[in-house]
Amino acid sequence: MPLDQLLREGTAVPITRWDQPVLHRPARPVEEFGPELWNLLCTLFATNRAAQGAGLAAPQIGVDLAAFVYDTFDADAVRRTGLVCNPVLELPTGADRRLATDLEGCLSLPGAYSPMSRPDQVVCHGQDQFGAPITVVGSGYFARCLQHETDHLHGTVMEDRLSAKDRKAHRRQHAEASRDYPSTWPV
Repeated sequence: MPLDQLLREGTAVPITRWDQPVLHRPARPVEEFGPELWNLLCTLFATNRAAQGAGLAAPQIGVDLAAFVYDTFDADAVRRTGLVCNPVLELPTGADRRLATDLEGCLSLPGAYSPMSRPDQVVCHGQDQFGAPITVVGSGYFARCLQHETDHLHGTVMEDRLSAKDRKAHRRQHAEASRDYPSTWPV
């Protein structure tokens, strides 16, 4: 199924919250590239769109599979929309490594944002919806998105990267906003 069709089809579903085990273990690799995967990708795009997110990983809708979608802007304000299955990140090192600190949130704990430092450039290798190899180069917020979604596929939520003090503040922000995000959100 081509990308434009993946973007048009699908129905939003509730987003899985941080306390669910599926978000705290590595996802299974995608091995079959066909209608079942395409349906999942349609659901991910529809749910991400309904939540007005930058990206969404399969575990965030309760599916233990190494795939994510993205729809956000890069450092040049170019809109980037696509997907990656079985991602492997290539992070810059040495003099090429520049960290950017920005507020970051997670659709699995909505309404909370914390400062987080991440490399401002990243290369993500993986596979497309047909199983063909792809390489995506991300800058700015798009680089942050690629790192955040790949973290989800490794069983890492952003809370795992926060200090104990920042973790408490992040959870407090979510608790204060939680009435705006019922368990069925964003449906």
